Amino acid sequence: MENKKIMIVDDDQNICELLRIYVEKEDFQTVLAHDGKKALELFKAENPDLILLDIMLPELDGWQICREIRKSSSVPIIMLTAKGEAFDKVLGLELGADDYVVKPFDAKEIVARIKAVLRRTTAQEESSSKEVVYDKLSINLTNYELKVDGIQVDTPPKEMELIFHLASNPNRVFTRDQLLDEVWGFNYYGDSRTVDVHVKRLREKLEGVSEKWSLKTVWGVGYKFEVKE
Repeated sequence: MENKKIMIVDDDQNICELLRIYVEKEDFQTVLAHDGKKALELFKAENPDLILLDIMLPELDGWQICREIRKSSSVPIIMLTAKGEAFDKVLGLELGADDYVVKPFDAKEIVARIKAVLRRTTAQEESSSKEVVYDKLSINLTNYELKVDGIQVDTPPKEMELIFHLASNPNRVFTRDQLLDEVWGFNYYGDSRTVDVHVKRLREKLEGVSEKWSLKTVWGVGYKFEVKE
């Protein structure tokens, strides 16, 4: 993972400097931003491999930055915030964040989270099969394209990763906690509403497309991509 570039975005310069020291000790490069506008400028100019993103920022807040970045990129984002309410965590994940750390935090924990997220995303990139195809459905994770009956459907990165994960394991039932761990990449303290929201949005795109497959709820357990023999 050496030479990966980490962008650190926080209006508290002391926190930025502390994180920079710990991150550079692990042979990562760093770029720093202290407000939302500068963060977007640096994102476009520096092409970082991962972003540590504070929520409460001048100019543009972390939610707005995350939403803007997700329009064009699936770069891993770890949200940093002093708020610990479940709603904030769900919102961050729904906007496409990969992990979420509540202040005050241990800088060593942040480094561990960075490595875990980068390992997971690198493994996904190196996966041998990046496309699954069923009747009237194509899910391509190389270029994040979802096609329904030959027509490309705009789909946020986490929805793409969720349907790819389910469709790559046809007829296997996943609990919500398994999906949070395997798609979002960390244990999410039992709050599984974000999975339900993503499945609901996918159903709106996929309902009734084919009789040969469907996105099924297994009541009391979780979800599966059901394929008829």
